[in-house]
Amino acid sequence: MTSVALSRPASNVRSAAKLRQFVTPEGVDLQLEIASSGLRFAALLVDLLLMLIILIVATLVLGAGGGPAMGNQLPIIWLLGFFALRNFWFILFELGPRAATPGKRLCGIRVVARDGGRLDVASVVARNFVREVEMFLPLSFIFGGGSEAGSVDWTLAITGLFWTLAMSLFLLFNKDRMRLGDLIGGTWVVLAQRRKMAADLSAPTMGDTDRLTFSAAELAVYGVFELQELERVLRERDAGVMAKVADTIRAKLGRPANEYDEEFLSAYYRQLKVRMERDLLFGKRRANKYESG
Repeated sequence: MTSVALSRPASNVRSAAKLRQFVTPEGVDLQLEIASSGLRFAALLVDLLLMLIILIVATLVLGAGGGPAMGNQLPIIWLLGFFALRNFWFILFELGPRAATPGKRLCGIRVVARDGGRLDVASVVARNFVREVEMFLPLSFIFGGGSEAGSVDWTLAITGLFWTLAMSLFLLFNKDRMRLGDLIGGTWVVLAQRRKMAADLSAPTMGDTDRLTFSAAELAVYGVFELQELERVLRERDAGVMAKVADTIRAKLGRPANEYDEEFLSAYYRQLKVRMERDLLFGKRRANKYESG
């Protein structure tokens, strides 16, 4: 089967550039799409807002129960509480079954291991503790430096600002949109939207059986690669492409062009798939048309 070049819209090209091979331990390639920096930033803002709400509620509860003496201890409670909350927040949620914080779930993204395996504790802890060095530690310099007019404090504040900007630019200038924490932890952040499953092309339309039939010799011409390419052509439903592919297969099989192209390709695809599934039961697998049967 010859390959046919297709012109794709620019949006499809950009989307394809974000696709990454993600092979599970079972050998299934899930073709995950890398999440954009905008989605990741929005998810972080949502998580920080939720944590801030929790801290405010906790402060009101402690203030109401502790009396005036609690007021002097609130800054310490905020520092320790925010440190513990932000670290356990990200780690516990990302180790859960959804591998996503509430902010990530709202934005439709999640964390995955780049090697295709399960997220482990070491990877999640590493990627989130690095965030302390990337963002929260420099931010403490910024807010700490603004509290006084001393030159040393303002120097720390400016240093913290440039450090935070540099860490942010690291995410923007790599094709996988990885933070330094992702690089160290061996993770990606990918889109997690559930997509509707495509229709099963191996089932005859409207429950009818195929009018066209192919011999064992005709079905033995192609392999798994050509079957996958034929499925792609049928799903895209480009009439011109289907006509060229159908003519190529007919020439290979020596069949006359006396049926509709889509009907011919659909029948051939279904019967070729059934034959290959049957052969696999007996340990037979032909990778492509160049491999001997």
